[in-house]
Amino acid sequence: MNESLKLKPVAIGSLPHKNPDEAISIVRKNFAQIPFFPQLTNVSKKEDMIIQILEGLPSFPAQNPFGFKLDPESEAFYSDLEEFFSDYEEITENSNSEKLEKYGISQDFSSTFGKFIEIIRQEKPEYAKAQMVGPFTLSTSLSDTNDISLVFDETLRDILVKLLSLKALWLIKQIKKANPGTTPIIFMDEPSISQLGTSAYITISAETVEDMLKEICDIIRSNGALCGIHCCGKCNWSVPINAGADIINPDVYSFSEHFGLYANQINNFLQNDGKIMWGIVPTLDGEALKNISIEELVKIFKNSVNNLTKKGINEKLITDNSLISSSCGAGSLSEELSVRAMNLIKELSDTLREKL
Repeated sequence: MNESLKLKPVAIGSLPHKNPDEAISIVRKNFAQIPFFPQLTNVSKKEDMIIQILEGLPSFPAQNPFGFKLDPESEAFYSDLEEFFSDYEEITENSNSEKLEKYGISQDFSSTFGKFIEIIRQEKPEYAKAQMVGPFTLSTSLSDTNDISLVFDETLRDILVKLLSLKALWLIKQIKKANPGTTPIIFMDEPSISQLGTSAYITISAETVEDMLKEICDIIRSNGALCGIHCCGKCNWSVPINAGADIINPDVYSFSEHFGLYANQINNFLQNDGKIMWGIVPTLDGEALKNISIEELVKIFKNSVNNLTKKGINEKLITDNSLISSSCGAGSLSEELSVRAMNLIKELSDTLREKL
């Protein structure tokens, strides 16, 4: 693994701030080595991780996106669909196509993206992180006009995968344009994978989800970026690993032992230069976050590593391929607690790098 990534602090994505400049100042202070653009739903609901990514989807009403349901029978959908597939073909054959701009994230859907790009232009970091919702979570969160989840329709799933592929290409392009020497890390946030195998999605196989993720991962990697997958629940970690992720991000504050169940797959993943971004700082439990100490966070890291070493994985292999983050995004916290969480990620990273 590139030593410049070892045990570095990384943020998930969402913050509760109402002022974009204050949110960006947190990025500059704590995540200068791997900056990200915060999603601020308290600035605009359009920055919600589902809505933020939908610009460019056939028949999506960007002016009034709330409560959107896709109508696959509508004339608007069919008319846009033909253009969408034509654009997809052209852009994937030539990533310099001007048509890619149609599938970006406009200022209306992110108050911080332009400021994030400015950080990259000025500071020229070795890495920069952008995040978007993953295809399984997106397809389970959207429904058609009959209130049927889009995940159950193969054609509609495919459209969402292709939309996210274009979105990832656009994010990579923007980062590279700001500084060609910065390696983009494109994360897919996939909380819904923890529901895979439950009665609600019994007809959706792990292989189907792997294929959805793999199509996007392949595009990300073939365009000079790293692909990350975040899940903050009891995830079947063989799915992101088999999909070809470079970085996996488990919530080990709550599910460390569960993560250890996948030791064999994780060992192979690490042997192939995969990286674990340990979700240690608790952001889903405000009370725990308020009271937790650096010593306790170090202990959680050591215990999580130990859950893998006792199953035969080399400790140095693990720590050399580790990054540090929170268990989930910080958007549901108070501003004060979110700042504490971001400070703790940085402090834990510094402490572990000093110790290890």
